[in-house]
Amino acid sequence: PADAPPHPESAPHIPAARHAPETADPVDRLTPEEARTLASWDRDLESLAGELRRARATVREVVVPASLSATQLLRLAEDPDGFARELARPMPRPPQPAARRGTRFHAWVESRYEELPLPLLGPDELPGGDGSDAEIADERDLAELKEAFERTAYARRTPYRVETPFQITLAGRVIRGRIDAVYRTGDAYEIVDWKTSRHRTADPLQLAVYRLAWAELHGLPLDEVTATFLYVRTGETVRPRSLPGRAELERILLDEPAPEDG
Repeated sequence: PADAPPHPESAPHIPAARHAPETADPVDRLTPEEARTLASWDRDLESLAGELRRARATVREVVVPASLSATQLLRLAEDPDGFARELARPMPRPPQPAARRGTRFHAWVESRYEELPLPLLGPDELPGGDGSDAEIADERDLAELKEAFERTAYARRTPYRVETPFQITLAGRVIRGRIDAVYRTGDAYEIVDWKTSRHRTADPLQLAVYRLAWAELHGLPLDEVTATFLYVRTGETVRPRSLPGRAELERILLDEPAPEDG
């Protein structure tokens, strides 16, 4: 019949009512003082978690100084992350006898040209004192290095300037350095950097900075200034081609991509 009740298996399932009262949130039972204490704990935990996240972060903000030495600039261009770590956690430098002997080698080269004007240098500006290239093992090694220099063509030429300090601005940062020697032939100038290392690992970017500095400080076009590494031990000269000018040096310093051709 039409008014017969539906078969039990065809009736929709209706969940049984929940007769047990819901358990109240424990926070709702806290006194105002307890709630404030709990909130304080939450803030402390969040602060500690934030410190842990910052300590574990692989990228940390490090401000690059407004003034860099040429050596620091090379380090920044070669390994920005390593340079940033050095700035974030500077380590004291141990005594470097090889660096002191490097300074003595540069002073000896200067003494060969006593008639040339020499700049007054501070203790932190002494040539060869950064230890990045010296590798002069002992007094005997220093003597052999002097003999090797005497055999090079540059020993028989009189430089136009030696140990010339410079300061230029690149990408808003002051870059300081010192040029080992400048030789002049007519209107052309050659920047020469003595390398006392046993390995041919010098960065051409160093010569690019020196070349730009000399050209701009003396109002010269870049094509009238060349730059050379002299590896003193072997007498080998290296003249990198296509050294970058100001625009490319600033791009490197700012870590900007090279412009696409066309």
